[in-house]
Amino acid sequence: MAILKLVETTQEIIGLKQLQTNNLRRLIGEEEAMKEGFVTSEYELSLLQKMHAIHPSIIVKEEDEVVGYTIVTNKAVYGEHPEVDHLLNTLNKTMYKGVLLNEVPYILVGQVCVAKSHRGQGWVPAMYDYYQQLHAKEYTYLVTDISQSNKRSIKMHQKIGFETIGVIEQVGTGWDIVLWDWNA
Repeated sequence: MAILKLVETTQEIIGLKQLQTNNLRRLIGEEEAMKEGFVTSEYELSLLQKMHAIHPSIIVKEEDEVVGYTIVTNKAVYGEHPEVDHLLNTLNKTMYKGVLLNEVPYILVGQVCVAKSHRGQGWVPAMYDYYQQLHAKEYTYLVTDISQSNKRSIKMHQKIGFETIGVIEQVGTGWDIVLWDWNA
């Protein structure tokens, strides 16, 4: 039986990294990516460890295997990953409800992924509900960006309550900047 939990061990971070690698768009092929969804960014193990030291990520485990994850991160990792930096730079100049996001406490989704074997079982909404329970007292918004070609991910985020607040050019394509207002 799969369980939802916070990352606690180096082995779990390694499992998260393996699931990330298994779902990289550049490795799974375009047909699979369009049908199943994909991840684009790769994070070095050292950066994942730094992120988890700040805010442990949320994972889904089936016995010893990580079968889902949501990477939790914030502004403290600025300077560590070019795509995260680009998003943070854009967010710092983005207005939402008449206020610059830079003036409001927000937290980022570094990436979300569920193994093919566990898709369609409600794990993404469950991870986001847990995310909100853990961080809504400290942060006002949850923000991420999604490749515009990842229709599966865009639909899932809309169902959860994210709204598109902008577009960013990244990794040679357009990405929707999406925000979940925890006070709405």
